[in-house]
Amino acid sequence: MADIQGSYDDLFTAVPRALSALLDEGDAGASVAVFVDGEPVVDVWGGFADADRTIPWQRDTITNTWSVTKTMTALCALVLADRGELDLDAPVGRYWPGFARAGKEKVLVRHLLAHTAGLPDWDGPIEELYDWPSATARLAAQTPQWEPGSAAGYHSLTQGFLVGEVVRRITGRSLGEFFAQEVAGPLGADFHIGLAAEHDHRVAPTIPPPSQDEDYAASAPGGKATPSAATRVRVRDGNSVAWRRAEIPAANGFGNARSVGLVQSVMACAGAVRGTRLLSRAGCDLARQEQFSGEDRLLGTPMRWGLGYGLFDSIYGWGGWGGSLVVIEPEGRMTVAYVTHQMREPAADNRGLEMVMAAYDGLKGLRA
Repeated sequence: MADIQGSYDDLFTAVPRALSALLDEGDAGASVAVFVDGEPVVDVWGGFADADRTIPWQRDTITNTWSVTKTMTALCALVLADRGELDLDAPVGRYWPGFARAGKEKVLVRHLLAHTAGLPDWDGPIEELYDWPSATARLAAQTPQWEPGSAAGYHSLTQGFLVGEVVRRITGRSLGEFFAQEVAGPLGADFHIGLAAEHDHRVAPTIPPPSQDEDYAASAPGGKATPSAATRVRVRDGNSVAWRRAEIPAANGFGNARSVGLVQSVMACAGAVRGTRLLSRAGCDLARQEQFSGEDRLLGTPMRWGLGYGLFDSIYGWGGWGGSLVVIEPEGRMTVAYVTHQMREPAADNRGLEMVMAAYDGLKGLRA
């Protein structure tokens, strides 16, 4: 069996075993963390940080978590709402006056978080993603594809700019700066939205699925084709220095399972972890307020959207392109995070779910 590093509670041995099995099946490298009551009961990693499998995955290896980043962006918005600085029922134009045009006058802040704003497609050049003023100006000029709030369509790239610009208008800080100073910093979490050069040596580049190369591009998980107007992101884009240096708060967060699990434990533990309170219990509960239930126009699958998180029965969270995932279980005060740089084709990827099920085995023993 593949060698696994780190530590874990004996009740949770199914988790490192599951990770070892994935590495044995051919995955390059990954990390898994399970937090209960804000404390790690699993913190393990294994494999390699490079495609040639010459550099071992280390304790502080980080990688692009893709859309898992959305949970971090949502948390920032919920923090501001909990402080009374952001009204989720306000029109976006209250905070961002230039947005209130081209049919977007009635777009509410909650629509941005719930993927119901009608602005799901990035239709500009990839390079414009790396320039915040240009990206947000393009979105401010767009016309919604549907009546805001009436339908949902996954805002895979646009959500981060939309929510991030509201955060910037309120705080005077970029989303990445706000997250670093108000969330990651107080918690001591090694997660970054936009990555400084000093961390480059720790990055495990994204590896495309077997039989694919770096031109492999994102597509709708539900099998429906992304509208032709949308610009597709390739693996090579995500591995570029320009991508790392930019702030793309829907898709370019860099971290590992430990940091993802630690941050989202705030949501599992009613707003406070290790003596640091970021939210009230009511502020946490906002995340689970259902905003939409039905078929997502972009994903092509039934979805329930809360405020910034996907809702799945009693749990919530979200995953990223290529397989990374975070799940929050508030009843058990548990968070499960799986972070990998080894992509698989979406239709054949159940790795994150396997980790969640393995963690539940341990939670049952812990609560028995």
